[in-house]
Amino acid sequence: MRGREAASANLFSYVRLEERVPADHPLRPIRALADEVLAGLSERFESLYSGMGRPSIPPEMLLRATLLQAFFSVRSERMLMEQIDYNLLFRWFVGLEIDAPVWHPTGFTHNRDRLLETEVARAFLSGLLALKPVKRLLSSDHFSVDGTMIDAWASMKSFRPKDGSGEPPGPGRNGERDFRKEKRSNATHASTTDPDARLYRKADGQESRLCYLGHALMENRNGLVVDASLTHATGTAEREAALLMLDRRPRRHRITLGADKLFDVEAFVGDLRVRRVTPHIAINGSVSKTGKVRKTAIDGRTTRHPGYAISLRCRKRIEEAFGWIKAQAGLRKVKLRGRPKVEALFTFAAAAYNLVRLPKLLAAPAP
Repeated sequence: MRGREAASANLFSYVRLEERVPADHPLRPIRALADEVLAGLSERFESLYSGMGRPSIPPEMLLRATLLQAFFSVRSERMLMEQIDYNLLFRWFVGLEIDAPVWHPTGFTHNRDRLLETEVARAFLSGLLALKPVKRLLSSDHFSVDGTMIDAWASMKSFRPKDGSGEPPGPGRNGERDFRKEKRSNATHASTTDPDARLYRKADGQESRLCYLGHALMENRNGLVVDASLTHATGTAEREAALLMLDRRPRRHRITLGADKLFDVEAFVGDLRVRRVTPHIAINGSVSKTGKVRKTAIDGRTTRHPGYAISLRCRKRIEEAFGWIKAQAGLRKVKLRGRPKVEALFTFAAAAYNLVRLPKLLAAPAP
């Protein structure tokens, strides 16, 4: 018998939002992990808010919504609010009731800015890794480190001399601009849009871009990010950030650190040995401009062990984290300005990468 389309809508619905989400949906274990971490951050959230005034958007909902934005590549807060308004899955994950009004995009952004602090993001990542089932997945002996370029939310036309000259040409606010034969450097120029961004290029022959450098420390057993940082783009930033992240990790025994050829520097290798870190670094045997082969800081004390070759293979997995953060989470060109906010967002994206991978790792049988 043919079914007939109902002309009138039901006035009441007796189906709970929880029942709309399948029991085996991939977001269920992710939300369970996120809720456990957020419960441990409750005291930290209390210190960020005043005891007077109108209640703001709960910080737990703000962070869940930020995670959704990374999971589903939602490119703007306005589009995120639109999705939460009519997408029942998004409402369930955030914790918003089915008949509750969605927040205004501007109000959501202003409230989230309070949580976009590096310490809050790092506390979320540390709390996730400190969970008992997650902690068993982590290696305490073998790690890898690397960095990647994060394009700033600023155009090259905003990179102007610090003395106030170099006004944009007319007509209009986006006229033609020719940088040919014009010498620009971070010492004499700065971006008027994002002063924290730096002009940087990855290698000779590549174009210079206004960007930051994002850094990650990965454990080698399952390829999970255990620490993240973001710095100004300089030639030594990756090595400096690596030492900083190592110093932040408590340890009692010697560990290994895998890295690419950029880290094959005598001073950096010496700093690692002082910290009781075995440098499993790829040998930089490139030829300098004078024709001499560059002298490596890695000798037979390290390369003779089979673990050295294993670390060089495992360290490449850190590129998977960077690829997910830049492509899926949308940080190939960040949409925030200022290093503190960009660093907090980068750290949240690293935690989101771990959350995506953890359910399968936790469900796998123990070796």
